[in-house]
Order: sequence, then structure tokens, then C-alpha cells
Amino acid sequence: MTIDEQLAILRRGTTEIISEADLRKKLERGTPLRVKLGVDPTAKHVTLGWAVVLRKLRDFQRLGHTACLIIGDFTAQIGDPSGKNKTRPQLTRDEVQANVDAVMDQVGAILDREKTVIYFNKDWLGKMTFEDVIRLCSRYTVARILERDDFTKRMEEHRPIAMHEIMYPLCQGMDSVEIVADVEIGGNDQKFNNLVGRTLMEQYGLEPQVVVLCPLLVGTDGREKMSQSLGNYISVIDSPNDMFGKTMSIPDDIIENYFELATDVPMVEVKRLLKDTANPRDSKRRLAKEIVSIYHGPEAAQEADEYFVNTFSKRQQPVEAEEVSIPSAAIEDGLVSIAALISGLGLAKSNSDARRHIEAGAVSLDTERVTDPKLRLSVAELTGKTLRVGKHQFRKLTA
Repeated sequence: MTIDEQLAILRRGTTEIISEADLRKKLERGTPLRVKLGVDPTAKHVTLGWAVVLRKLRDFQRLGHTACLIIGDFTAQIGDPSGKNKTRPQLTRDEVQANVDAVMDQVGAILDREKTVIYFNKDWLGKMTFEDVIRLCSRYTVARILERDDFTKRMEEHRPIAMHEIMYPLCQGMDSVEIVADVEIGGNDQKFNNLVGRTLMEQYGLEPQVVVLCPLLVGTDGREKMSQSLGNYISVIDSPNDMFGKTMSIPDDIIENYFELATDVPMVEVKRLLKDTANPRDSKRRLAKEIVSIYHGPEAAQEADEYFVNTFSKRQQPVEAEEVSIPSAAIEDGLVSIAALISGLGLAKSNSDARRHIEAGAVSLDTERVTDPKLRLSVAELTGKTLRVGKHQFRKLTA
């Protein structure tokens, strides 16, 4: 590929490259670049939102560059202050390790694991002495740190900023110094942290990294960024039917955005599809098939499409809903709390969220709507029934 052809691939799904001229120079050298992506394992699912930056790392990997994935098992304990208007809770080492264990296999659904160099930043950050930390702090000013929007807003609102939050960008920058990154990929909300990496690399006598920024994928609610804590996410390990159904639930005005950030369909083809397709539902079906095909294969995508049409377009009760066991945590004194059941099956982010679904009329057992958020039934009464949550999530309950 020519340099221009490579840049065309690398530009897709980005909002800013700092700077493209520097990236071109690095590409013109003809040697593989070390391309860094740092991820803090603060949850147990790789979402399509998280996959945006992983897929950009994959683009570099497919062009012959070295994908360097840094698992922030140290920085996750601090908590990235990006986009936060208050200090976020700090995770314990055990909580972080549980999340690391959960996401590592999911990363392999996007990256070629055999060609990916994986680092854990506790290997260097965890070994720094207090003297090392003081010397690191001397390389950046308080004024520059407080320029970041998150901190400026908090100061204006008289909200506290903890010292460990001020250290976070320096820790992330040290990751770039440690692995001598040529390029760092991040979401738009990571711009400040990524630029700190450029500054620190210069401070340590290294060529500064190029920063490639990607937009944040909006969640299925069409309003907030995709987030596991908000429950508006699609996971790369969702079942084909769930993945398809959740994609079909997104608002029409973000279809093009999902095509660009979550699929490989050429944007010329996407724009033609959206222009020529009268019903947005048909464009969404194509989108859903593309997404399911990426993570489960074309055959599963076709089956999920047929399932969706038969279940929702033709208003049929699903005959092949995924079978699940009733979680023991939902059972108390021989009775099952429907709210706890929904939450325990991962169909809502919490019991209170499950109760909101019930109160909104979005839950049913077989064809009977559940209206009481405090409803409790016996295991025998639930066994064999199909639980529906929302429009597109069905589970066949077993003991």
C-alpha cells in the first residue's frame, strides 16, 4: 500500500491526528511502528464503544505495525478522571484482576493475539520508589495539569480534586515512555492524557508519539456514551440474537455513526445505502447483520436476522430463546424475586434498574406482562417460562 492508502484507512473513525504530518513521516520510514493503546479494566465486558479504539489498533496491526496493548492493572486502581465531575471510587487489586481475567479473551475477538504485545503497567509503575514519583512530578507543572477541562469545571463548582487524580495523566504518560511508543490511540476524552505522553517523551529525550483520537460511540439510548454502568451497551460477547436486537433498538439518527465506528463497510457504500433505503429499519438490519457477523460469523448473523424478523416483525413468541438457569442469588426462602432474576441474568444493570423496567411495562413472562416490581414466584412457577425484558431480550428459564 502507498502511504496515502494507509492514511486513508487510519483516518476512518478518527476525529483528530496530532499530527498527521508526523504520522506520515513515521510511515515513510518503512519500519513497523509501535502503536500503543492503554485500557483500564474497570468492568468485565468489552463493549462496542471500547471496540472502537481496539479496532483502530487492529487497523495498524493489519498494516504490519506492532500492536502494543497496555492493560492498566495499576492505573485502574487510581481511576481515570477524564470526563468525571467527581472523584471516582478506587478499585481494589482483586477487583481489577477479576476484570482483567474477564476481558482478555474478549480482546482476541478484535486483535490478532499472537501478533499483539501485551503489557501490564504495574510492572513499571508498581516498582517506582517515592523518589521516582517526585522526579516524575518535577517534569510537569500544576498549571498545565489544571488546564484540563474536568479539573477546571470542578474547581469552578468547588468540587474536590484528589492528588491521586492529578497523578493519573503522568502515569499514563509514563506508559508511553516505558514502551517507547510511536503512536498512541485514544478516545476523544483521552486527548489531555495522550498529550501528556507526548510531553513526557520529549522530557526523556524520546521522539514524541503521534496521537490518534477516536470519537466516543453513543450508547443504545442515543444520548449518553456507551457505558456498562449506564446499561446502554452492546458487548462483543452478547449472544447473536441479543447483539442483533440491541443494534435494532438504536435511534435512526446514529445508524451512520455505528456503521463507521463498529463495521468495515466502506463509507461510500453506507451513504448510498442510507440514501437509497426508504425505511431506516432496513438499514439497521444491514448494520445489525454486519456487527453480528464480525463477532459470531455470517451464518449466525443470518440466523439472528431471521429470528428478529420472525419474533418482532411477525410478532411471534420466540421458540428458541436462550435457555438459562435461575440464579441462586435471586432465590430467597424458596421464592424468586423477578427484579433480582432480571438483574442476575444481566438483563438490567441492577435490581433497581430491573424494577424500573417492570414499572415501565417492559417485562413479561410468556405473554403475561409483569406489573409488580416486588413480584416473587416459586422456581416451579418460573421453570419453562420465557422471560422478556425490553423489546429484544428473551430467556427461557430452567431450574
